[in-house]
Amino acid sequence: MPKIRKFTSGVEVTEADIKRFEQEINVFRDLNEKLREVSISDVVSLTLAAAIKARASDIHIEAEERGVKIRFRIDGILHDAANLDQKLWQQIISRIKLVARLKINIDDRPQDGRFTIFLTKEKIDVRVSTLPTAYGESVVMRILMSSVVGLHFENLGLRGRAFEALKAEIDKPNGMVVTTGPTGSGKTTTLYAILNQLNNPGTKIITIEDPIEYKLEGINQSQVEPGKGYSFASGLKNILRQDPDIVMVGEVRDLETAEIAINAALTGHLVLTTLHTNDAAGTIPRLLSMQVKTFLLAPAINAMIGQRLVRKICQSCKKEDKLDGKTLARVMHIVDQIPRDSGYHLEPGKLKGVAFYRGEGCDVCQGLGYRDQVGIFEVMTMNREVETLILNGHVSEYDMRSIGAKQGMITMLQDGLLKAIDGITSVDEVFRVAKDITERE
Repeated sequence: MPKIRKFTSGVEVTEADIKRFEQEINVFRDLNEKLREVSISDVVSLTLAAAIKARASDIHIEAEERGVKIRFRIDGILHDAANLDQKLWQQIISRIKLVARLKINIDDRPQDGRFTIFLTKEKIDVRVSTLPTAYGESVVMRILMSSVVGLHFENLGLRGRAFEALKAEIDKPNGMVVTTGPTGSGKTTTLYAILNQLNNPGTKIITIEDPIEYKLEGINQSQVEPGKGYSFASGLKNILRQDPDIVMVGEVRDLETAEIAINAALTGHLVLTTLHTNDAAGTIPRLLSMQVKTFLLAPAINAMIGQRLVRKICQSCKKEDKLDGKTLARVMHIVDQIPRDSGYHLEPGKLKGVAFYRGEGCDVCQGLGYRDQVGIFEVMTMNREVETLILNGHVSEYDMRSIGAKQGMITMLQDGLLKAIDGITSVDEVFRVAKDITERE
């Protein structure tokens, strides 16, 4: 594990701290006992070190009636890591505020700050948010690893027809590519990977984000500040005066932003953005519900992406998993619906000899059975049938799914189960993540 050098604010975590942690704590749940033996400054330092070792994306430190709870979000799931005495809370939060350059004496309203940890081979930005609660302030630290920025388009988890279709659409000089999904489904990571794919010295790329999560080399990034009147809509207007080739809009939230983005896509710009819908089929109905004009929307959209993140089975403790008859029948039913021209159709009965897997839990995966995440995707592209549907002004998600099937689209649920068949993830994990779309199977 790379050693942590220091925080930019001057609080240090030494190499000795890391070595001691590695020797005495195998998995993050061992943190509970160790934290009781160290100073307040070490509580913060070792908690950060433990979270980094566990590859946590977030640290939650929450005041409760009888103590302080520390939880880590690892691969999208929250896990209890430690509990501390309530009397330590004020000292801990003061330490965190000091590092994040927040006002220590303010505890009756939210604050936001950040600091940087320098590793041997990379740096980690930590975004800090505080929130007043009944028993004291709640603190969440978002850990932003710079290595995530280097994710390549080819490694997102897209494959086959979906990969080729999306690659063709992002290679076009204009139009709009929309990725959809709930919070935490990897939409921003997907857009960053696309930007990495398209970034070159001959291309001007500008983003407008809320907030800027990762700094991208060679790309101009701007952050919205609603309190100062700098919104996605106003920012996008100004960006278009900067002669960009490609624009990334963190999220389309309202009609004004949608119309500016669509007009940009129609006037020679490639626009990448996100939208909160359940799947790719919900993109057009959602934009129409914002009152976007049909004659503008139809020619503007290039591709619609639906996505979720599933946890990958830990390769160090991977074991065969025997599915019960009901679950296997359900898997077979869903996979049998895969369009024949998708390139991944499995003949009926072929699944009977397929082995499925799960992780038992080991030190490598912190006892969780999973390590890292991969996307499950569906990609729809614009064609004449979709354009006609839009221009008629009555587009349902059902209509869009029917067209997607004609295109040979593999749904997110089907893509997830194909990844389970390949031993990348488990069937249980796919159904857990896709539970909001399984009713349509």
